[in-house]
Amino acid sequence: MPTNKQKIHRLLKGIETGDPDAALVVNEDVYIQHNPHTQEGNAGLAKLFASLSKSDPKVTMVRAFEDSDYVFAHMEYDFSNTKVAFEVFRFEGGYAVEHWDNIQPMKGPNSSGRTMLEGERESSEKLKTEANRQLVRQFVEGVLIEHQTDRLEEFVAADSFIQHSPVIADGIDALRDALCAESVSGLMIQYHKLHKVLADGNFVLSISEGYLDGVHCAFYDLFRVEENKLVEHWDTIEAIPPVSEWKNTNGKF
Repeated sequence: MPTNKQKIHRLLKGIETGDPDAALVVNEDVYIQHNPHTQEGNAGLAKLFASLSKSDPKVTMVRAFEDSDYVFAHMEYDFSNTKVAFEVFRFEGGYAVEHWDNIQPMKGPNSSGRTMLEGERESSEKLKTEANRQLVRQFVEGVLIEHQTDRLEEFVAADSFIQHSPVIADGIDALRDALCAESVSGLMIQYHKLHKVLADGNFVLSISEGYLDGVHCAFYDLFRVEENKLVEHWDTIEAIPPVSEWKNTNGKF
């Protein structure tokens, strides 16, 4: 019996392979699609796959995790250009019934030479999943949303923080500078609301809403935790299109 992670790997790999059965993991009768560019159900997925297949796509699942009925995966997509994505699926009765994602063009490496996808891949500390989830929740709500940057040392490893964001360097000082500055690479970053926190051992994904240089955006931030501190970070930022352009009515979050 395949795991939910394996089912999602086959589903997403279907973009590349053209596997006609790849979308059968989706229960089209109840499937809720949160990608505003995609229609509901298997029909929407089939149209999307057909469109993407014309660009000779390459699909790589870099890391994937499970949190109860959720699978969250970090992906590299090579269509006409390379993109980095987080994919989130909720399962019910063995089938995927709800989907969220956040996709942006590959950028970087950053000034520390880090790319958006390299780094640790396998989760550990399974017994600390809930504690790690709470740590990230408190960090996002307190530091990113409420701007309590004086609490950084409470959450972030002072001497060993690894940064994969394309616009921020390694280290707690670079993170503090980015959060305290008026802009990062000329772009104002504002977190307004935390929607979801998914965790599998020492890997935790936060899904937030806010603005980048005044543009309504979704922020997906993946953290690796070690000894109760954040030690590694990956992210994607994607603009949310106006409602008039949505192909479903479910909302981004």
